[in-house]
Amino acid sequence: MTIGKEASPLEVQELTTGYGDVAVVRNATMYFPARLITTIIGSNGAGKSTVIKAAAGLLPAWKGRVLAEGVDITREPAWKRVRRGIGYVPQGRVVVPEMTVRDNLEIGAHILKGDRARIDAAMQRVTQLFPVLAQRLKQLAGTMSGGEQQMLAIGRALMASPRTIILDEPSLGLSPKFVEVVFDKLQALRDEGLTVVMVEQKASRALAVSDRGYVMHLGQVVYTGAAADLAANENVKRLFLGQIPEDIHLLTEDADA
Repeated sequence: MTIGKEASPLEVQELTTGYGDVAVVRNATMYFPARLITTIIGSNGAGKSTVIKAAAGLLPAWKGRVLAEGVDITREPAWKRVRRGIGYVPQGRVVVPEMTVRDNLEIGAHILKGDRARIDAAMQRVTQLFPVLAQRLKQLAGTMSGGEQQMLAIGRALMASPRTIILDEPSLGLSPKFVEVVFDKLQALRDEGLTVVMVEQKASRALAVSDRGYVMHLGQVVYTGAAADLAANENVKRLFLGQIPEDIHLLTEDADA
């Protein structure tokens, strides 16, 4: 799918995937426009994280395709997708606790193959975005607060200079203060030209900082559109209350495309 004349930086087409022999996502089609924030929301078990894991190459696509800038990458491993400019921040502030902040960041720069000038430039960019990391480069990651560890996890993904960054529940377990910091930084990345894709349980807050959104239910896309429109949609509100409208229509492609 294209947006105007520009291929989408990342999209999934009629994706079906899951775990073991259980399909968690069925026939999901999503595209993530360049230089915008797109948020995927839905109840627990809706398949949100499963979609982005497949997009990042951490789960195989049983059916359907994953495209990056119009190129079929469905069978490519995750490390090749990183080289294509797709970064991934897992759920749960995954850092190496016994390593320093600097060493954690440099793990993210492994695709730069020891190019010191590029690694230093990436480090400067990350520490400018997250000044607290600049102050903690020698500190063990495991001694940082939850919010600081999340900044580190995001910073590590940015060390590879991605054009698209995927985040799984970036606000999970954070204090309200750090939730606001994280969302502010994601908007800053968008404003710098990155394509941001995230899964979030804090649906209202996530939609407030997003440009577009998808709503999933039972492994399928049920609503999609501008984030502000989704936030105001009464059926979307009812969905989160567990009251599924009887006339709900499952979508396999963006209604606005």
